[in-house]
Amino acid sequence: MSITRRNSLKLAGTAALGAAMLPASTAILKSAALAEDGPQLMEGEQFLGNKDASVKIFEYASLTCGHCAAFHDKTWPAIKEKYVDTGKVMFVIRNFPFDPRAFAGAMLAKCADPQFYYPMMDVLFTQQRTWAGAQDPRPPLLQIAKLAGFTQESFEACLKNQEVLDSVNAIKNEAADKFGVDATPTFFINGEKHAGDMSVEEFSALIDKNL
Repeated sequence: MSITRRNSLKLAGTAALGAAMLPASTAILKSAALAEDGPQLMEGEQFLGNKDASVKIFEYASLTCGHCAAFHDKTWPAIKEKYVDTGKVMFVIRNFPFDPRAFAGAMLAKCADPQFYYPMMDVLFTQQRTWAGAQDPRPPLLQIAKLAGFTQESFEACLKNQEVLDSVNAIKNEAADKFGVDATPTFFINGEKHAGDMSVEEFSALIDKNL
């Protein structure tokens, strides 16, 4: 199980370069309490899968985190096919950026048309080495952004938009202050916190016990 940690969780705010109760068992009551205490879907927030699924997963990830990219490369496709696409799980990815390049990617994903949020996140993870490791990340980021309909002008405008940066920071700060997130990737499965990259088998086991 691998995670990315940083000592400092709050970066400077600068523009970068989402019935009546029947008797229940203790386990069910505990699960309900955890779900209440954990992250909740925000109004207008994009999600994958079934909003009314019995299992709700929130992932906090940094787009420059190698362990996050590994999860999305090796584990996510099978999880999506088995649980998300079949309506068993609602899955939400929220940005928890650790550095200016991750902030830039997060801002671009937020500026994109809502239908492109998750496709853009996927491309940013799969092409992480291309842009996150580049001497100048702007050209490869622009090429990725163009796939989501950005122009040079809208790309530049997004990265200079203080409101977008503030929104990304707000989500990050809530995760750190309210939910204790200090590493990526961190997952909340029905409110229960799990940190680190996991195999398909490990992640499936956590889902199955909540179904």
